[in-house]
This record gives sequence, structure tokens and C-alpha cells, in this order.
Amino acid sequence: MKKIKIKRFDKKLPLPEYKTSGAAGFDMSAREKTTIQPGVVGYVPLNVAIETPKDHFFVLAARSSTHKMGLMPANGIGIGDSDFRGDEDEYKIALLNFTDKPITVEKGTRIAQGLIVKHIKANWQEVPKMKNKTRGGFGSTGKK
Repeated sequence: MKKIKIKRFDKKLPLPEYKTSGAAGFDMSAREKTTIQPGVVGYVPLNVAIETPKDHFFVLAARSSTHKMGLMPANGIGIGDSDFRGDEDEYKIALLNFTDKPITVEKGTRIAQGLIVKHIKANWQEVPKMKNKTRGGFGSTGKK
């Protein structure tokens, strides 16, 4: 495990937590009660600023149960760059209410999960032709 600096905006809420020994993502909680109207994107503050290491990025995703509330991330997943690390850079999750009723996320609700992932920067080498055999194109493994 690597030590990562983190700031909580509301110290009454717990730090993000891995709920099982095999969990890749840590659960993140809503800092305040937020109501999202039907068909609207709302922003739920997640109570933390994180100092993601320079050769890593932060992935913000829904928990597997978030859709049961009638909510889903508006942008699929969120990517936090390693330079999003300032004192007021609180992570928020953009959630779309896909129901026909207002949905309230209560303060303290575990609503998102985060992962810290190591990455490399690409140094592109353009070529006129790829040397590997073509597999059949995008989506080809699902064809019979």
C-alpha cells in the first residue's frame, strides 16, 4: 500500500474505505444531502481532496448499487488527473436521475467508488501499417 494524502471537508464523515480485503475500489460518501430532479444531472460532493501521485490517475465510478437508487454517472466514469490536488479540489460525482421522481442522496450515503491507477504517457510512433493480424474489427468477438 502507498500512503496518499487526503483532506476531508467534513471530519464527521469517515475517510474513504475499502470494504473488503479484495476490493479494488474504495467507497466514497456524500458530504451533504443532495436532491436531483428527474432527467437532471446533479453534483454530489464527496468530501475529499486527494493528492494523487504524479504517475497515477484517480478513477471515479458508481458503486454497483448506485443504479438501484435511480442514478447513474452522467459521464460514465470520471478521471482525476494528478494535478487536480489543490486544497479546495473536492471530488464530486455528476449523477443523472433517470427516473420520473426526485431522488435525494442523504449525507453519508456511500454513492461512489474511487480507484488510483498507475499509468504511462504515450510517445506516439506513427506507422503506415500495423504488423499484427486484424481480428475482425471493433465488436468482432461477439459475432458468431
